[in-house]
Amino acid sequence: MKLIIKNLIRPIYQVVTSFGFDPRRTIQFTRGVPAYVRDYVIFCWQWRSSTREFKMGVPFPCLSDRFAQSGNNSGHYFHQDLLVANRVFHNKPTRHVDVGSRIDGFVAHVAAFRTIEVIDIRPLETISHNIRFIQADLMEATEESLVDYCDSLSCLHALEHFGLGRYGDKLDYGGYLVGLRNLTGILRSGGKLYLSVPIGPQRVEFNAHRVFSVEYILHLMIETFKLDSFSFVDDEGILHKDVIVGVEDAKVSFGCSYGCGIFEWTKL
Repeated sequence: MKLIIKNLIRPIYQVVTSFGFDPRRTIQFTRGVPAYVRDYVIFCWQWRSSTREFKMGVPFPCLSDRFAQSGNNSGHYFHQDLLVANRVFHNKPTRHVDVGSRIDGFVAHVAAFRTIEVIDIRPLETISHNIRFIQADLMEATEESLVDYCDSLSCLHALEHFGLGRYGDKLDYGGYLVGLRNLTGILRSGGKLYLSVPIGPQRVEFNAHRVFSVEYILHLMIETFKLDSFSFVDDEGILHKDVIVGVEDAKVSFGCSYGCGIFEWTKL
């Protein structure tokens, strides 16, 4: 019941926050006001009694941080970014390319220990010497210079967006198939593909993303790739690492409604 309510609320929450209103932050903000006022009065009294090495600047209230955890160590992005970055480190490819993954997550993790080339439809300004950027639209035919380009390729939480127009790409119901075909063309035979997508009952939640069944992903990939490993993040944000993919589990996407499947493949 808890998960059903969560899945009903999630799209509503997304719409509300898109208009600039975040109910959770508003509640935390309101809770934080009394403590802020109390602490401000006490601190001003301490300041007046001090030698005043610092002048008092304009107040800058941070009212919700006292109610937050020290950080987020669960969920799709936290687990997939660390897991796949670790696999890239372990496998030590000659050239690793990423398509559409989060710059401040996975790409940053990899850039900490090696060069990574990033392909995205959107522009990117970067001063990191380990991040090389290529602006390209993988909804179009792959440029010849990118065919058989690398021996290691990642596309994390990105393929589900292809063709939905969310990031300025053209609308195409089968956009994920175009994207997958181009990913396959970029990767050399014998190379590794790290792919993550939302998993659960198969559907489109326009224009946010698609959700794939594990069974369908296996069907799409099986003729061109060999599955090396599979991990997934469940609806509670917990990672299940290196799971055996059985037929029945694949059909029900390991019981996920909106989980994250993390696949490591070798191109045949």
